Amino acid sequence: MNSSDRPGEINARPVRHPLRWVAVAIVLIIVAMIVSSLLTNPRWDLPYMVKVMNFKPILQGLLQGTIVGTIGAMIIGVGGGITLAIMRLSENPVLKGVSFIYTWFFRAIPRLVLLTMLGTGLGYLYPKLDFGIPFGQQLFGVNSLTTWGSIDVNRFSNGIMIGILGLGLSEAAYMAEIARAGIQSVDRGQAEAAQALGMSPSKSMRRIVLPQAMRVIVPPTGNETIAMVKDTSLLSVVPVQMELWNQVTTLSARNLKIMPTYMAGFMWYLIVCSVLMVGQAWLERRFGRGFGTQNNSSRKLFMIGKGSA
Repeated sequence: MNSSDRPGEINARPVRHPLRWVAVAIVLIIVAMIVSSLLTNPRWDLPYMVKVMNFKPILQGLLQGTIVGTIGAMIIGVGGGITLAIMRLSENPVLKGVSFIYTWFFRAIPRLVLLTMLGTGLGYLYPKLDFGIPFGQQLFGVNSLTTWGSIDVNRFSNGIMIGILGLGLSEAAYMAEIARAGIQSVDRGQAEAAQALGMSPSKSMRRIVLPQAMRVIVPPTGNETIAMVKDTSLLSVVPVQMELWNQVTTLSARNLKIMPTYMAGFMWYLIVCSVLMVGQAWLERRFGRGFGTQNNSSRKLFMIGKGSA
């Protein structure tokens, strides 16, 4: 082909998007207005906000209420959710039915209502909770055979433990659906191959299915953890005194500087959730390795095959 037969140089011009610059200008104006308000409005009182963030009651509420409550509730939620998901996928109709009823019940009850009932009603209904065979004393006549132990409910019905329990029980219902979706995303042949090698169903679930399901489970679990940080503010209805937002509202009523004190709690929630978002992104990259990417060895084999062809 002669050079004269070749097509000439194409002087392509990029498509102009003037509306993008208009949107950028609007965003910059809004950001400038917010910054100007924070710096010029003395009612925000940002120096006092920073001071409140370092108050001992605020830090205690953050650690003992928000962080401890989140960790405890998520441990119960994740553990209970995986158990409920396995029960839901079981071929046993009783286990499947129990899992379905549990998930239906706790997903239908708002957490504020659940915590209120646990904090105010549990100790009223059951001041002392006995564990044993129901009506066993009337049947056997010997109390030692029917009662295995008891718990004084009034001792912890209005503390952090009952709050963690309520949040954890509610979270388990949501984690059950997340875990079930993750387990079902793994090819069933993986479990069948593991059992063909002699693994028990429980062992294949722990070592084969769940590690692969984590790629699907981790992102929504991270979202649930971040949501749990915010839901710990509901512990004030139990009531849990040593909780971040409860301490913020109590302090604002004392010093009458409402917005700076509220902003202190606002900033702590923002910091904790931001740290969790970074951790979630790291976990997603870790458990997402090998999915949707082509490793070097496969790329080399492709090039070799292409060259030989």
